[in-house]
Amino acid sequence: MIRLRVGAALALCGLLVTAGAAGADVKATEKTQTKFEGMLGRMMGLFGGKAAKEGIVSTVSVKGDRKMTANEDSATLVDLAEEKVYEISLRDKSYRVYTFAEMRKKMEEARAKADEDARKQQTREKKDANQKEMEIDFSAKETGKKREISGYSCREVVVTVAVHEKGKTLEQAGGILMTVDSWMAPKIAAMREITDFDMRYAKKMAEGGAMPSAEQMAQALAMYPGLKQAMARMQSEKVNMDGTPIETVTIVQSVTTADQATNAKKQDNERGESPAGALGGMLGRFGKKKEEPKEQAADAPKGAATDGPNKSTFMTTTLSVLSIGTSVGPQDIAVPVGFKLKG
Repeated sequence: MIRLRVGAALALCGLLVTAGAAGADVKATEKTQTKFEGMLGRMMGLFGGKAAKEGIVSTVSVKGDRKMTANEDSATLVDLAEEKVYEISLRDKSYRVYTFAEMRKKMEEARAKADEDARKQQTREKKDANQKEMEIDFSAKETGKKREISGYSCREVVVTVAVHEKGKTLEQAGGILMTVDSWMAPKIAAMREITDFDMRYAKKMAEGGAMPSAEQMAQALAMYPGLKQAMARMQSEKVNMDGTPIETVTIVQSVTTADQATNAKKQDNERGESPAGALGGMLGRFGKKKEEPKEQAADAPKGAATDGPNKSTFMTTTLSVLSIGTSVGPQDIAVPVGFKLKG
């Protein structure tokens, strides 16, 4: 249940962070790159292919009731008037079609399964007398720094979300820390069309009960009163999220207590002293390029997410808007000619 609550909380915080960026036609090119650290990161580097190394460049085109999101391999076309979604494979030149009704049914089935899993998890947790209650801390601040990105004058806003044991600080109990570093341009009118389209799409899906209702969202927020306080704090501290994010870096870190960090270091040392540990260390270093010391960027915010004795980065995701245009042709929002329909 804790994992579900943490996931829901981070999702809600993500909505909070991106809210405010919302009409004319628009074609935006974006690049998303996700980097994992440790063993998972090395595996992704070896087997993840081009996307893992260089990121994924996507083009989002909106015109009227149609929205196409396309990358090098695939595309998704949503048609609000037809109430259909086209999943397009650009590699084998084929596509599938799903109605909104079919998608609502799948979403309902997924939500029912999630509810059942949550009930089972809650039952297990009730049997655990030592189960710890978690809480969430939220902070947001304007750093005062400015940068020119993709031709836009941007200001920096840093949002942090900490999940830890209730009644203790993050440093005392350990937990999860998410830092969202956003560079905001003044509101770009054309980009509102993407947000407006997504809102219309969500509304249509909600008509069938597939999306959370306002009451359900209110209940979710009630589970985390800190989020309501966070909204009020953003206003009182004059944290202005009004604008269009041009570059957003999200860093997820695990935080350990001093004792946990000491024990982990001790275990690493013990493994290194044994023959098996020494051999593992040699194999781990074999073929690995020497890493240059990481230097903190000159424009990094004060108190930005950095690793330390008790803090290690698990995942970093960077979303960058590369270009924004208002010219959308018929071919940008249609299944390419000659593509075959799959059953």
